[in-house]
Amino acid sequence: MNQQDLHIEVSGLWKVFGNRPERALQPEHAGKSRDEIQDQLDLVIGLRNLSFTVTRGRTFVVMGLSGSGKSTLARCLIRLIEATKGQILFDGEDIVEYPPEALRQFRRDKIAMVFQNYALLPHRRVIDNVAYGLEVQGMDRDSRYRVASEAIETVGLRGWEYYYPSEMSGGMQQRVGLARALAVDPEVLIMDEPFSGLDPLIRREMQDELLTLQADLQKTIIFITHDLDEALKLGDRIAIMRDGIIVQEGTPEEIVTQPANDYVAEFVQDVSPAKVIRAGSIMQEPDFIVHEEQEARAALNAMQDTNAETAFVVGDDRVLKGILTQDQVTELAKQDGKTLEGAHGYALATTGPETFIEMIIPLAAKTERYIAVLDDEGRLLGEISRRALLAGMAEGGEEEAR
Repeated sequence: MNQQDLHIEVSGLWKVFGNRPERALQPEHAGKSRDEIQDQLDLVIGLRNLSFTVTRGRTFVVMGLSGSGKSTLARCLIRLIEATKGQILFDGEDIVEYPPEALRQFRRDKIAMVFQNYALLPHRRVIDNVAYGLEVQGMDRDSRYRVASEAIETVGLRGWEYYYPSEMSGGMQQRVGLARALAVDPEVLIMDEPFSGLDPLIRREMQDELLTLQADLQKTIIFITHDLDEALKLGDRIAIMRDGIIVQEGTPEEIVTQPANDYVAEFVQDVSPAKVIRAGSIMQEPDFIVHEEQEARAALNAMQDTNAETAFVVGDDRVLKGILTQDQVTELAKQDGKTLEGAHGYALATTGPETFIEMIIPLAAKTERYIAVLDDEGRLLGEISRRALLAGMAEGGEEEAR
């Protein structure tokens, strides 16, 4: 990983609640469980020697049941509670060492938090709630209202600027909270179970809204949740916590297909791999590729030599133009000097490398040919056969598809 891409680095982080918490860190207690330490020392382990990194512009989801330590972690990251031991580095600077003024500036300028209970000011209108952080920063009224209005529009609440929170639904209030966080243009968003109090339908809408915003804004997000489906949907990487420790960290695909222990396996046992495995994981190198400027006769000879039934036709920079069967190339080869340019053949099913398998299945049902995997510029990256797709739907599908 490029060092510039490393945004947050947490190392050896402990949070112990109780009198003289440093006692829990002594070597003689290293092998003891959370319950044993609580019984013997009357101390509660909130976080136990946590270490992880977060890449800039990515969503890092911390998932766990009640009491796992996930919300304690969120509050330690912004120093709403002080860690007992460890480092919390943002862009290489340890905020644990920040004096009060530097910490205030850090919270004001670089980070924002979105809470489960919205934390809106009930006596302030929407635009004043959204502009509150800018007001604290000292921005003048006209400027902060302009920025707040843009944030309100970003979260889809245009027209609600002068309503009070009590006049809005829970989902709309949560959008106000998100707009307030975005208005200060933070480098990092920490979201502590922001959607858990919403109805299921509104919750899904808010998840989709966050994905859309993140695709555009590319913020570094630490998202706290107890919901596995939410974690798998939103996270680029997921850390599963239990009793103050991270029991597994990885991509959604790794969590589902390679659970680290029985605890994680029980969590993911009902999750279909098709929901988390992406096209890029199961695609293979195309069997046969020809350039559109190649003569049909030469392409036909090469296809016959390799027993290739179909050929992907590409232009410069491997931009995909179409797919041709051997019979179609045979017809073209009857014309002396005829190239493959303009001969696109069959309609082609395409997808991107980040597309989940469950979204590719309908494509496979509509075509007898390979599904082409393309990048954003239309360049051919690989192909997916029906066999590879079926293998990918099974647990451990990535290895079976090879």
